[in-house]
Amino acid sequence: MYPFIYLASQSPRRQELLKQIGIRFELLTPEFGEDTESLETPLENEKAQTYVKRVTLIKCEAAKNRWREKGVPWAPILSADTTVSLGGIPFAEILGKPIDEGDAYRMLKILSGKRHQVLTCVAVLHDIQETPVVFIQTSEVEFGTLSEQQIASYISSKEPFGKAGGYGIQGLGGALIRSIQGSYSGIMGLPLYETSQLLINLNVVCPLLTNP
Repeated sequence: MYPFIYLASQSPRRQELLKQIGIRFELLTPEFGEDTESLETPLENEKAQTYVKRVTLIKCEAAKNRWREKGVPWAPILSADTTVSLGGIPFAEILGKPIDEGDAYRMLKILSGKRHQVLTCVAVLHDIQETPVVFIQTSEVEFGTLSEQQIASYISSKEPFGKAGGYGIQGLGGALIRSIQGSYSGIMGLPLYETSQLLINLNVVCPLLTNP
């Protein structure tokens, strides 16, 4: 049994979610000078599912290289990525993290009054000689119709930045959402049910779900 995992993510939300279910982890995050933003740039005509899986696997590979450089004991490596998509709309197929207030406004205006998908891909490298085990969890979120004042107020809170689609369900952005279908934690960035089941299958200690 592995008593802990390495988490290849700087997201405080993913760290909080792992703590919530008692998974011990150590961070294996980018070093100073690593270009982490460019890998999140979508390729031309790339679909959301292809994109989120590609980025997650790149993050996992980079973390594996960091593990080699550090010379620390082996444990499974978990990486993840989340994107928001209005599939079939070219300019909204992939809604990543807004780069500025104008970009946040554009995303929120697109999402206003519509249903969209939130895709979170999780990859776990359980053996250095193997390929990662990967899954994609998809949820649907419906926004209420947002007024200009609501959008402006939300952007002024600074919450949209650093979040796919320009909003966070666990914060002030939860008041913008009419309904969800799927995984609340998946929309946050790490679907707990699927992730915990995978980790248990890969012999990682999960206190709430592992049989004594």
